[in-house]
Amino acid sequence: MNLWRLEWYRLVRTRRLVALVGVYVFFGFLGPITARFLGDILDLAGGDLEGAVIELPPPAPIDGMAQYASNAMQVGTLVAVVVAAGALALDAIPEMGVFLRTRTGRIWSVLAPRFVVAATAAAVAFCIGAAVAWYETWVLIGPPDVGGVVAGVVAGCLYLVFASAVVAAVAARARSVLGTVLVSLLGLLLLPILGIVDAVGRWLPSRLASALAVLPAGPPDVVDYLPAVGTTAVATVVLLVLAARLSGTREV
Repeated sequence: MNLWRLEWYRLVRTRRLVALVGVYVFFGFLGPITARFLGDILDLAGGDLEGAVIELPPPAPIDGMAQYASNAMQVGTLVAVVVAAGALALDAIPEMGVFLRTRTGRIWSVLAPRFVVAATAAAVAFCIGAAVAWYETWVLIGPPDVGGVVAGVVAGCLYLVFASAVVAAVAARARSVLGTVLVSLLGLLLLPILGIVDAVGRWLPSRLASALAVLPAGPPDVVDYLPAVGTTAVATVVLLVLAARLSGTREV
């Protein structure tokens, strides 16, 4: 059995794939429902408080996709990072790390299937959730712009691949799965803070995480996201090269 098939079996048999798809599908259902019935929910919760009436504008199709994107890129990314860390933290079990390094000629032959399978699983799960959110939005509110949805989904997938590359680089030096998860999440959380400055934010990978909440509003202005796409692609490659070098030179 080769390492690619082994990694796929591990993803399936440990229920990690179920967890990934389940999270994104759940928010795919919940997001449009929340957007459509938010006013009713607030009324039931006591929208009229001491004479103050909360009035919301009628829901628009973009609201359904934005609700999904917001939840998916928070909780969903957390789950994706945990799954990737479980696969890429080779030295979480020292004996396994020693075995893998002494049985393979190149460390990349071990990292490649683990990274590709984890990143692909996260991206596919995100796409499935987005398809559910699109259908629910179309039924409950109205059809969002198809081109914008597609562009937003592609941007979200690129961000998840980048997040998996961050995990790979951190795992090359971290000693445990938990440490890999915490450091990776810290790095991903710092990016939006740097993005507060518009001149910097348009180049950061974190900009892609919010694309699905913006682009489906109308004909997509994808040109505005090209700087972030370029930065994300380059950063992903650099992180993977760094992960391979650090893992290959790590003492066993």
